[in-house]
Amino acid sequence: MSLLASSTLASSSLRKELKISDEEFRQLRDFIYVQCGIFIGENRKYLVENRLATRIKELNLTSYGEYYNFLRFDPNKRAELSKLFEVVTTNETSFYRNPPQLQVFQDVVLKNTIEGLRKNNQKKLRIWSAGCSTGEEPYTIAIIIHELLKQETLTWDIKITANDLSEAVLASARRGVYTEYALRTTPKDIIAKYFVQEGANYKLDAKPKRLVSFGQINLNDKLQLARVERSHIVFCRNVIIYFDDDMKRRVINAFYDNLLPGGALLIGHSESLHNISRAFKPEHHKGTIVYSKTA
Repeated sequence: MSLLASSTLASSSLRKELKISDEEFRQLRDFIYVQCGIFIGENRKYLVENRLATRIKELNLTSYGEYYNFLRFDPNKRAELSKLFEVVTTNETSFYRNPPQLQVFQDVVLKNTIEGLRKNNQKKLRIWSAGCSTGEEPYTIAIIIHELLKQETLTWDIKITANDLSEAVLASARRGVYTEYALRTTPKDIIAKYFVQEGANYKLDAKPKRLVSFGQINLNDKLQLARVERSHIVFCRNVIIYFDDDMKRRVINAFYDNLLPGGALLIGHSESLHNISRAFKPEHHKGTIVYSKTA
């Protein structure tokens, strides 16, 4: 999940018809922040204008102020809130994104976690993918687990909890069908082993799909976060960069509480916990930092 990107949703005619005032922008910006924690800076005002123009037209409204009131008071506001989340987030991702980090995950984090569980005669592994978008990240994790455990995967109790704000991307993730572009960073042997080509698309094999459980979550909702099963590893990549510092602290604290002792947090390569949290111990590896919960 990531914040507003350049949009082609609104036509030039729509942009001419609808202009967002400073007050309307502030109202919608603050409303979005309260609802999901995404903070939209003043420099992205035009993106809010472009993205929401289509929703306003489809609802037969005449202004951004009317749309703001619709979100607050209309009987269909909950359904429209889901549409709003789809509009203000974009989902640029791929399988095997950031290979150096995934190599550390496979060779260090996952391997050490599994070895630690074996020593305690345990075969229950829990991983949380927070901000999973259309499923490429959790499915990549599932494939890596299969590559490491091979047939032994069948004897383990493994669950990857994959959450996102948008129901639309979750529906796409559950289908498990992807374009060649989504596989652009995936090793060829992995594609041959775990995907079946169907026309121009690629369908994911059932084995990694079985490990992943998808569900909607709002990272700004403490009760939803508290209900996530405790994890050995948390992935939250390219998500917190779009939050302000207060929201970052709340989300990172929730991840800390969720993680089991000795658990690991992996965030995006452009993200950092510097000045956000000192609860984790940063472990530096080639190509990435792993944040460990030491207590």
